[in-house]
Amino acid sequence: MRRRKYLGLSAGALATALAGCSDSADESTPSGGSEGNSSASGTDGSDQTDGETDTEQSGSYTVSMVPVGDVTFESVPETWLAYEAGYADMGVALGQSDGLLAVGNKPRYHTQYYDELDGVSVDKESLTQLLGESSQIDKELLYELDADVHVVDPNWLVSGSGFGLEMSDIDELRTNVSPFIGNTIFRRTDSSWHDYQYYTMYEAFEKVAQVFQQQERFEQFRSLHDDYVSSVQSELPAESERPNALLTFGAGDEPEEFSPYRLTDKGTNKKQFHDLGIRDALEGTGVSGLSTSERGTIDYETMLEVDPDVLLVRGHEDKSADEFANTVLSFMQQHNVASQLSAVQNEMVFRGGPIYQGPIQHLFTLERAAKDFFPDTFEGELFDRGAVSDIVSG
Repeated sequence: MRRRKYLGLSAGALATALAGCSDSADESTPSGGSEGNSSASGTDGSDQTDGETDTEQSGSYTVSMVPVGDVTFESVPETWLAYEAGYADMGVALGQSDGLLAVGNKPRYHTQYYDELDGVSVDKESLTQLLGESSQIDKELLYELDADVHVVDPNWLVSGSGFGLEMSDIDELRTNVSPFIGNTIFRRTDSSWHDYQYYTMYEAFEKVAQVFQQQERFEQFRSLHDDYVSSVQSELPAESERPNALLTFGAGDEPEEFSPYRLTDKGTNKKQFHDLGIRDALEGTGVSGLSTSERGTIDYETMLEVDPDVLLVRGHEDKSADEFANTVLSFMQQHNVASQLSAVQNEMVFRGGPIYQGPIQHLFTLERAAKDFFPDTFEGELFDRGAVSDIVSG
């Protein structure tokens, strides 16, 4: 085994928690992540610049991220893997696509967005999927991949979805293979085990930039993002004039049963809706959002009681807008109950966006959502594709 490119991480930082439900190997069942801020620091807790704590002579640097604490690298990782595809997207944004070996669930890594960016691509077919047929993760596979860093929250692997791993397996892998660093950010509803700090998309993105020592690229991306979001928000109607929405997961072209999300919950998978100030149609209903412990579902009768202005359905990111309208929306229009929904009658039923998303994907999903919700205000391309390509390609 080649010499590992890290020195260590704080002992005892990997907390164990309760096991949860499984995350299926396709998009036939729902699984949601979240958004917090933490800067790189030394083991004494003092703040450091850009996550670097060691001497220039050694060339090493330390990145600190909850829940694992301080991780010291002796050189920049060349190969890496992620579970949440949003972290994979962060690595791509930082110019690290060639070193990406694997993601947790390949169907949930939506790479079609890269098609609009010159020089940006990922060979998805060559990537390894961490989830096996039984929705578990084989520890030996992680040995075989032999990545220089696992960009994964270890508590998600142990407690998030019943992957069959124990914290002892994580400790073994970080000792014999490479460190873990990451935080489950795609949703914030797993209070049964995720009782530590969360990170927003860009707070986590900054940590990943420190891991790959790509702070300048990150700052360029953050500047582009901030200007873009500010520009979109400046054109939004008054809050009282914005619609509410019901965000759900509904599999198949003829969905009858849905897992609800709460738009009021934080998490990177809702960032575009938060940016637009969309109101939660379930507010005040007592309906909980999807989490490790909450797997309840709703039907059209329940939806009709709420009658949202907009209905968002996840699990259809592989469809174009027209394909979605010709299948899911068309089915609802012919359904005896669904056809009574205001959103269906007004054709305000849209794809709900990816379950995992990173900074590149978010640029596109925000543009799409802005045009879906406010078609009289937004049209065409809302951000500069060439500028994004230039940052990614360096």
